[in-house]
Amino acid sequence: MKIYTKTGDTGETGLFGGARIPKNSLRIDTVGTIDELNACIGTARSQIADEAIDNLLHRIQNELFNIGADLATLDSHTKSNQLRISEDFVGALEKDIDRLENQLAPLRNFVLPAGSVAGSTLHLARTVCRRSERSVVTLADSESINPTILPYLNRLSDFLFVLARFVNSRLGKTEPLWESPLTPTAE
Repeated sequence: MKIYTKTGDTGETGLFGGARIPKNSLRIDTVGTIDELNACIGTARSQIADEAIDNLLHRIQNELFNIGADLATLDSHTKSNQLRISEDFVGALEKDIDRLENQLAPLRNFVLPAGSVAGSTLHLARTVCRRSERSVVTLADSESINPTILPYLNRLSDFLFVLARFVNSRLGKTEPLWESPLTPTAE
């Protein structure tokens, strides 16, 4: 299969099933943000040696690819129901969050998105996830989408936050705390 098709040279792209829409449409922008999130998670994976964490992130990358396919499939397509993510995706993330959080010290302050390189990259992925979520909300205001995508992305951003804390903890990196502007700092 060739990587270039030349079918997008006029500013349109194809959805699953063949429908053509402008590349600057909100639907394609949303799919692109999900793809960006997936690439951020791939970058984090390249910085993490732990096989169990790598396996978790690999699963999530596949799930994000499924979400991209879900968003690139209009309800009018005959196979649209086969390409929709389910509540099971959300439930799996909740179990992952609970398992990781049980291994962490309770959160008593806001933490800054930093720590190790891998932890910081996971925090970056979390912010891209939140942007993806906002994009999906905007898309849902004007077009029909699978309603499960929103809870999934909401849970995924929570998961990425907890995983960043978990990775930092495993690497012995202290989480920098937010210093309230109402708290005087030493000079």
